[in-house]
Amino acid sequence: MNLKSLPLSLTLVALVGCYADMEAGIIKGTVYDGGTDEPLIGASVMANPGINGTATDIDGNYTLRLPEGKYDFSVKYIGYRDTVITRQIPAGDEIITLDIRMNPDATSLAEVTVTAVARKDTESAMIEEEKQSDVVQTGVSAQQIAKTQDKDASEVIRRVPGISIIDDKFVMVRGLSQRYNNVWLNGGAVPSSEADSRAFSFDIIPSSQLDNIVIVKSPAPEYPSDFTGGFVMVRTKYQPAKSGFDISVGTSFNDMTHFRDFKYYKGGGKYYSGGFDSPLLTYSGFPNRIDPLNNGFNNDWKVYVKKPIGDLKVNASYSNRWRFESGSSLGLLASVNFSDAYRTLLDMENSLYGPYDVTNDSPVYLRKATDNQYTNDLKLGALLNLSFLPQNDRHRFEWKNIYNRIVKNRYSDRTGFNSQPDNIQDMEYYYSTRNTFNTQFTGRHEFSSASLWDWSAGYAYSDRDMPDRRLIQLTDRTDQRMGIYRISREFTRLREHTASLNTNYRHEFDFGAIKPVLKTGLYGEYRNRTYDVREFQYGWQPDNNLPDGFMFNPDVTGEILIPENYGPDKLYLYENVNFLNSYKASSRQISGYVGVNIPWRSLTIYGGVRYEYVDQLLRMNTRQSEESLQDTHYYYKDFFPSVNVSYRFNDRHQVRAAYGRTTNRPEFRELAPTVYYDFDLGSSVMGNYDLKAAYIQNIDLRYEWYPSKNEIVSVALFYKKFTNPIEWTYTVAGGTDLIYSYINAKGADNYGIEVDIRKNLGFIGLDDFSLSFNGSLIKSKVTFDKGNNIDRPMQGQSPYLINTGLFYNRDGWSAAVLYNRIGKRIVGVGNKYGTGVDGNARNIPNSYEMPRNSLDISFGKKFGHWELKASVRDVLAERYLFKQIEEVEVLGKNKSIEEITRSYKPGRNFNLSITYSF
Repeated sequence: MNLKSLPLSLTLVALVGCYADMEAGIIKGTVYDGGTDEPLIGASVMANPGINGTATDIDGNYTLRLPEGKYDFSVKYIGYRDTVITRQIPAGDEIITLDIRMNPDATSLAEVTVTAVARKDTESAMIEEEKQSDVVQTGVSAQQIAKTQDKDASEVIRRVPGISIIDDKFVMVRGLSQRYNNVWLNGGAVPSSEADSRAFSFDIIPSSQLDNIVIVKSPAPEYPSDFTGGFVMVRTKYQPAKSGFDISVGTSFNDMTHFRDFKYYKGGGKYYSGGFDSPLLTYSGFPNRIDPLNNGFNNDWKVYVKKPIGDLKVNASYSNRWRFESGSSLGLLASVNFSDAYRTLLDMENSLYGPYDVTNDSPVYLRKATDNQYTNDLKLGALLNLSFLPQNDRHRFEWKNIYNRIVKNRYSDRTGFNSQPDNIQDMEYYYSTRNTFNTQFTGRHEFSSASLWDWSAGYAYSDRDMPDRRLIQLTDRTDQRMGIYRISREFTRLREHTASLNTNYRHEFDFGAIKPVLKTGLYGEYRNRTYDVREFQYGWQPDNNLPDGFMFNPDVTGEILIPENYGPDKLYLYENVNFLNSYKASSRQISGYVGVNIPWRSLTIYGGVRYEYVDQLLRMNTRQSEESLQDTHYYYKDFFPSVNVSYRFNDRHQVRAAYGRTTNRPEFRELAPTVYYDFDLGSSVMGNYDLKAAYIQNIDLRYEWYPSKNEIVSVALFYKKFTNPIEWTYTVAGGTDLIYSYINAKGADNYGIEVDIRKNLGFIGLDDFSLSFNGSLIKSKVTFDKGNNIDRPMQGQSPYLINTGLFYNRDGWSAAVLYNRIGKRIVGVGNKYGTGVDGNARNIPNSYEMPRNSLDISFGKKFGHWELKASVRDVLAERYLFKQIEEVEVLGKNKSIEEITRSYKPGRNFNLSITYSF
């Protein structure tokens, strides 16, 4: 069977099954906690006589289809009294609704006080955690994720107040770029999955692996100081709610990609055996002229065409929980997922402008080009979590593992002209692999009701290989005809290892009316990174044996880059040896903290201090032609005080205030002065070893109202004062070539307001509907030393963010309408470019991402063991638009110049999936 037809086949099977059961009746409902009305996940519902049964889902709902007759429905759940209810099931397709409320079993509870672990994957659990937290935080649960049908963590996290996403994977909190956020996975540090940016790529974690995501927004002693926008804690599933096996198959279609011509090439690791590991291409003794035919290179430059008929997504998960006679239990959760997706972006504007020509009232092009891009992404993910709860219910042990792999195969072409002006025609053959693996052992021990100790030991690994990125660059500079300018092949390899050890101790004292809590802990981390680059170029001699006029043959891939034209006296490869572009780095961190939580009546004060010692070691080469490593240490020794205060008016209303000092240290890649040519930017990217760490003072104030256990309304104010903020900017080198890099500004201010509303609409008679709204208004200003730059908003900061959704859930039907919009934000910071007629420096204008409306619609239906989901992503399909904006004076009049630098239409995605639960 063709895998891409599997979703349709399974859908037909489900429909046939439904037709076969038309004579049966249906009973459905929700199982609740009788005291709190909390839905019970994984409760067993059995129909007697017979063997029909099911378990409640993440919303506490169940559905059974039964022949006509009288049944005793037996409901069981750990820690609750067994419940038996008798009902008559009529013939036909009539639906009987039976909601069941279960009461706690005092005897059972005494035996399983802790083994019935509190779940964190429901909306009510997340809201309760937010309510009881010592800090300002917010989050999203697996239950909410199921409603939105988001496919990965990057889509999930944008539903959180104050969150936006760049490049579909990098998270921004409170308008601050990804570098100002920190990410931990399951309580441990994770390495960056990107070689050229300080960021964790959230698109690498499928939503099916998530239990919840929590974003801490105010500093506290137990959290690392290296975050300012938000400390993002990603928690994958670990404790099964029920035993069973689920399999889901889905497909999606993009109206700009599928059933249309898609260009691709046969590239990547499996077609390549040379490069780093080839014995013929070692740095010592490599030949001056390398024959591409005999040294393991892939010489197939042909561009193929096919018509993708749909993306494929498969997910399977297994969960079980074994209970032993001793009273201990072992939980297992395992899942694997795979996706194969295509994306085509055609006729993309990709331009860049210098300062506007006010004399002639005309734009100044540094580049004017149109791109076509064809991308195929393959993703493979696996999760394996074990949890052991011994007979002594005061202890818990867990082993958590997650692995993800993303393979990107992309072909791009570009036509246009540069500032010479020369006509240009470029092609990029891009293949990359990203792998991340994280394993962690954790323990939690209650020595008494007042004393708690937890610990974790983790190891994380990430890599990014780009084997054989090929560039063909043509220009008409020579002889006024389009001819070969450069043909190159590049191999890059990144390896990063992270080991971490974390331990925390908590003790509650009893002084009568006051019961303070002492928190203390230690954290240690070691990171090691290796980054290697090798570049080869094609060369030829004046007296070569190549066809006459080969440089001007327009069919370079079909008639020039072919086997009969290769050889030491024809087209050959030589290596551009440049050790300056490779580096090694490591980091050691030792941290300790102490904090005290003092509750007094309705007031709670939590204050403390954290100390961090960090030694970053960068080993850079000082000579281009040979390995010549030189060590540079960057030491940081700092105290980070913080205080969080909350005042509870009653059980539903409270107010919070917080202050804390944080930092933002440069990352390895930002310090290393390596140069990398980014085809999308059409420019080079370079580090800056003179970067300083930024320090930030943070103030938060938030009011919270909890109308019910599943609802929250909050309003927050925040202010941040930066010293030496690190920003992404670009300058002109060599007259026309751009170099992107990192700089320290003098200071910056960032402040704003956030509103978060999660509310059921029963108060207006719509019991089955709920509303989610979060919005932010943000202002910022960066200041520079006089003459260095122009004061402006912070790079990456949006003046406003809007996320809202309307949800429906009843009788197995679910639907959602989701809307997102961000305000205009700077994505590229301009810099000096020559001088004007007045002798003053002119700046290249800043580049902005313009506002864009995004609308998603999703539907779902559960019937028996089946669940069908359908959605349309980006219904409006508005164009992505980037502009350089400059205020100038032309002929004595002020004029705002907006020049489009990047523009493309992503198309709509139509998704369909079907799940069967065994």
